[in-house]
Amino acid sequence: MTAEIESLLKQRLGLDAESIGSSAIARAVQERMSACQSVNTTAYEGLLASSEEELLQLIELVVVPETWFFRDTEAFVTLTRYALAEWLPAHPEGMLRLLSLPCSTGEEAYSMAMALLDAGMPPTRFLIDALDVSARALLRAKEAIYGKNSFRSRDLGFRDRYMKAMAEGYQMNPAVVRQVHFQSGNLIDDGLLPGPESYDVIFCRNLLIYFDRPTQDLAVKKLWHLLKPNGLAFVGPSETTLLTSHHFVSLKAPLAFAFRKTDAIACKAKPHKALPRLAKAIAPLSPFVQSRPAPRSTPPTRALDLDEALRLADLGQLKEASKYCEDYNHANGPSAKAFYLLGLIRDTSGESSEAIGYYRKALYLDPHHRDTLIHLAILLDHLGETEAAKNLNARAARIEHKTRN
Repeated sequence: MTAEIESLLKQRLGLDAESIGSSAIARAVQERMSACQSVNTTAYEGLLASSEEELLQLIELVVVPETWFFRDTEAFVTLTRYALAEWLPAHPEGMLRLLSLPCSTGEEAYSMAMALLDAGMPPTRFLIDALDVSARALLRAKEAIYGKNSFRSRDLGFRDRYMKAMAEGYQMNPAVVRQVHFQSGNLIDDGLLPGPESYDVIFCRNLLIYFDRPTQDLAVKKLWHLLKPNGLAFVGPSETTLLTSHHFVSLKAPLAFAFRKTDAIACKAKPHKALPRLAKAIAPLSPFVQSRPAPRSTPPTRALDLDEALRLADLGQLKEASKYCEDYNHANGPSAKAFYLLGLIRDTSGESSEAIGYYRKALYLDPHHRDTLIHLAILLDHLGETEAAKNLNARAARIEHKTRN
């Protein structure tokens, strides 16, 4: 393995060899050398320099997609709230523009489309551009046939609504496929994407971690350039500090890892009454305890702030955020907000029963905690308790109406 090939991959992809390990690149090179019957590394370097097709073949081996439908559910919940509660009322006409990059084999882009359709977003009002450097991944995305590795969440109701079982796997409904435009592309390529402020929503999750710091800086500047003033950018849990160091601010939507530009107009989105139904198929809501705990008369013993728990969650430090909420309750007495955050953390981690327990504790302490009502409704609807979810949505809507009036 030579430094020249690593340098070529960095120039073409922005790939930092240390992010995946030089040994992984060396294995890919050896596989391609064998396929091309290159006698040595020098000969293979010459082939790479003269053959675009061979360079693409090497890229296919180096870029290993890791994705599945509705990965990190809270990001899609936040997306639908933004679309229905903020963007749509402010844009009676026009198209919501979204970008998924890298899109890999299409699961993320199609999840975005299904989430918006489930939430009631008219298909004529949004379009998703999906880019990736891998021609093989893009071909699979366009074919839109998926095997079991694409379905890792517990909730697979979306598969029943939008996909058809076939011998090869599950075929995506053409109505969803039409919402996504796949094309070859790389974030760091100049002139590839549309002009400035082209997108209302950008999903660029778990890409920046593969770049060295100068390339990360360049990539984040590109995201800033592409994002509209009041748009949202979603990144991976370990990439959040990169955005905050480049004039982005967290939306403070726990576990969504969503950001705005610092110069964006402050506009706190409120969930739409037609809440997103990301899937179907839990036990009906029931009282969590029999008697309300007596209020604590002693003052707090620790100066803890739940905004710190939010910050930790946004950084992907879920265990630390959970421990912080538990410490807060221990120091200050039971808190609806702390239980709500604990519920969100368990919900996102797929621990549905524990999430429900925490949400119920929050509602016991504060029956009018609107965000808890909304998230519990979503979770119950995911698990098939549509009637219970409908009742919770109605309660949330009544609270929303009283707040506005």
